[in-house]
Amino acid sequence: MARPTTISTGKKPRAATKAPAKTPVKVPAKAARKRKSDEDEGPPPPKKARITKQPAAARPKIIINHAPTQRLDVFVFGEGSSSELGLGTAKNAIDVKRPRLNPLLSSKDVGVVQIAAGGMHVAALTHDNKILTWGVNDNGALGRDTEWEGGLKDMDDNDSDDSDNSDSGLNPKEANPIQVPASNFPEDTVFTKLSAGDSHTLALTDEGLVYGWGCFRKTDGIFGFLPGEDAPTEQKSPVLLPNLKNITDISSGANHAMAIDDKGLVFAWGCGEQNQLGYHIVQRTSTNKKNTLNPSPLRTRLKTYKAIYTGNDHSFAIDTKDRVWGWGVNSFGGTGIADGAGDDNAAVYTPQIVKTLSLQNDSIIHIDGGQHHSIAVTANGKALVWGRVDGQQVGLDMSTVPESSTIQDDKGIGRIVIKPTALPNIGNAIWTSAGTDHTIVINDRGHAFSWGLSATYQTGQGTTIDIKYPTHIDNTAVRGKMLAWSGCGGQYSIMAAPAAVETMVNGFHHE
Repeated sequence: MARPTTISTGKKPRAATKAPAKTPVKVPAKAARKRKSDEDEGPPPPKKARITKQPAAARPKIIINHAPTQRLDVFVFGEGSSSELGLGTAKNAIDVKRPRLNPLLSSKDVGVVQIAAGGMHVAALTHDNKILTWGVNDNGALGRDTEWEGGLKDMDDNDSDDSDNSDSGLNPKEANPIQVPASNFPEDTVFTKLSAGDSHTLALTDEGLVYGWGCFRKTDGIFGFLPGEDAPTEQKSPVLLPNLKNITDISSGANHAMAIDDKGLVFAWGCGEQNQLGYHIVQRTSTNKKNTLNPSPLRTRLKTYKAIYTGNDHSFAIDTKDRVWGWGVNSFGGTGIADGAGDDNAAVYTPQIVKTLSLQNDSIIHIDGGQHHSIAVTANGKALVWGRVDGQQVGLDMSTVPESSTIQDDKGIGRIVIKPTALPNIGNAIWTSAGTDHTIVINDRGHAFSWGLSATYQTGQGTTIDIKYPTHIDNTAVRGKMLAWSGCGGQYSIMAAPAAVETMVNGFHHE
């Protein structure tokens, strides 16, 4: 504490009375000055009481997002050789031809409430705020350590390699749904949504912050995850992303991502070599080639949007006037924009209004995109498809599609559906998801329909033959279930239904 300021009385000192001579005593100059001041000015003023500074009050937590609460039954099918199905290491977890209830994601014991399907990995959020991951972890997409000495196990005489329950040799730390350690996040962090790309995962919190891990890739290899030349190319554990606050939604493409905040501002980041970030990038002129890893506002005059969606290498946003904007790869018209569609290197460099989706009487409520095709659901329950045709991606009988809605080759054969066209015979659509070359739609009766590439059973139809038109997915596992969500990876699929609520009647459990 600072010494109190000396206060002067304003009077001259009284003349001193002559005292008998004494032997002089040497006093240090500093002490002498102090003593003289004491004699001249009287006792010092009382010391001020010490005031203890109270610590600043903690900023109250402002919640802008809420996590789902409905527990889900989770059904998986397709190729599981890279642990994408999360069924553990049993041999019968490799090729699952039709939907199978995943017992490791029990609605009662685990309670998954939200799922994100990446290219070859999956992330799930549980009712008690855990993030579970499984699948390929080559580039850190699982956000946790999966090192495994593996490969060797004791075989007894009764264990046969031909048994469905015999071990497949998969890494159990990748094949089983396992929690991303909570120690990676602040103690009071609450998650509300996950998204996943080919090699990255994002997690949104109730306060609007975004954590992420993994990496983004370019055509020639790993690009990175965080901006800065010194940043690691692969982020093995969760990290808080810069420049993202008050975020209300996230979406992941194959190697890019988007977020939207509570004011409607859209951010994009990741690899931009396919123009999926909404602006043309010339990497050779950049002083820092990792600049695109820094989340940056979408470069449009319009600054207010209400929804964001991604395809593999293209993107969409819906503005407050219900207009749909698209950009990115367009070689097969996946953006829904006709300009340049059909050219090998066609791209929509900056966001443009997709006029055929900006409908007057039927607004778009959901969009998803695959590699070169896209699908949207309208408020009136239509499922509109467009894009590449040659792999059954759009699920349409092309003989019924008007020529004016297609782009044809030099032989007059329709190769692209450029005008979004409604799928027939599926009822009122409420949800859709697109994989690389296959698609699933769910209607308001809880029925799922699939079509497209089926080489690894990813359509759930029990065959490797491509499915030409939307076909009902029906087996004992999902029959009678009210399916409400689906997610499509590169070679697998996931569906989910609200779990049945058990009640007690006369001491017995009933669904």
